[in-house]
Amino acid sequence: MKPERLLPLIVATALFIENMDSTAIATSLPTIAVDLGVEPVSLKLALTTYMLALAVFIPVSGWVAERFGARSTFMAAIGVFLLGSLGCAVSGSLGELVAARFLQGMGGAMMVPVGRLVILRSIAKTELIRALSWLTVPALLGPMLGPVIGGLITTYTHWRFIFLINIPMGLLGIWLAWRHIPQLREAVGPLDWRGFLLSGGGMALAIFGFASAGRHMVGAPVTITCLLLGVALMLLYGLHARHFRSRGRRPLVDLELFRLSTFRNGVLGGSLFRIGIGATPFLLPLMLQLGFGLSPVQSGLITFTSAAGAMFMKTIAARILKRFGFRPVLVTNALVASLLLCGFGLFRAETPYPLMVGVLLVSGCFRSLQFTSLNAIVYVDVDAARMAQASSLAAMAQQVSLALGVTIGGYALTLSSLATGTPTDAVINFTFAFLTVGLVSASSVLMMLRLAPDAGAEMSGRAKPGEEITEPKPAARPGT
Repeated sequence: MKPERLLPLIVATALFIENMDSTAIATSLPTIAVDLGVEPVSLKLALTTYMLALAVFIPVSGWVAERFGARSTFMAAIGVFLLGSLGCAVSGSLGELVAARFLQGMGGAMMVPVGRLVILRSIAKTELIRALSWLTVPALLGPMLGPVIGGLITTYTHWRFIFLINIPMGLLGIWLAWRHIPQLREAVGPLDWRGFLLSGGGMALAIFGFASAGRHMVGAPVTITCLLLGVALMLLYGLHARHFRSRGRRPLVDLELFRLSTFRNGVLGGSLFRIGIGATPFLLPLMLQLGFGLSPVQSGLITFTSAAGAMFMKTIAARILKRFGFRPVLVTNALVASLLLCGFGLFRAETPYPLMVGVLLVSGCFRSLQFTSLNAIVYVDVDAARMAQASSLAAMAQQVSLALGVTIGGYALTLSSLATGTPTDAVINFTFAFLTVGLVSASSVLMMLRLAPDAGAEMSGRAKPGEEITEPKPAARPGT
């Protein structure tokens, strides 16, 4: 099998278990909340903690892969994720579940960025969009099957089995990585421990403070302290990175990448868009089960259609980008996808199922096209020497935005409940919540409009003004 197909399919096994796990647990949140004796909204900590761990450890993933080899790092990362899954399965309290999810996040922080790095370094840029599509098509089986499997397990057995079903696939991923993924080891200097502590600690404290505010999970003084200290540490990292670079050394997180227009606008605009999308796996199952009274199985059978639409779009995304180019697609698609996201809040218990399924299916198509475009445009102008740091920084921004999406979605539910004087799970509150996150996603258009009209022309296969499209060069073989 060609490398632009084989390597993405192997990396997709990691994406499969990660995405299936996340979507399955989202479907089962109300049941898990009852079993652990907490409010369903409080379980946003189980979602944000995982994303927090990703944001903290993703920046160091590039250094670890270059120091110990991509294959070894990828295999170890899957192993850590599986250990976290076992921890989740035996959790008896919210605290234990949160701790186990953090361990899962440590493994996930290495799995996907390192796998993406293997693809970026082994496949020519002209073949990158096609390779990324091969990566995400199998990986989308996770979010497509996750809600259904999670609903079936929760309804007919026990939610703890959700964390055990991904172990066989994880073991398969380890074996395939050992057989086929190149080691891709690079000579690197010592780890920038100070930069890691400043960036990771600042990110963790800021996200935790933001996520815990307003729910009285910790005292207000602790929340405010975490927020202020987190922001201060991240500002200190900026100064540290500048000093590091002035001495001719490479900082852990290369903020100079934001000088590249395609990287800057792709990451920042993509983060805004992902905030709305990140709230959906949290809000939609709660609305369907608590607001409409559906069972976990019924909820899963409805929500999985969004992933089915995403899978279909991955098969034609490259052709759409070649026909229209990155900038028009990113601008128009963001508006349509955000409008559909706002429309989720108009669902009611009496809304016909075919209509809900149709809206979710179309929404999945537009969301998928946006993700494929964003995942490609950020690397258009990144040279090979900085590809590892670009991959880590982009992945870190993605996870932060997804965590913020869950948090903002929870805030919107709470504020709407206070404003309307109704319980949090009242349907009207979900209308306000989806409108809020949808508008945040729509604001990403402001960043996409700043892209040059011909941005990514070579990668998409479109000629720049005055040029002709040439046949793409053969992809480089892994390890060359």
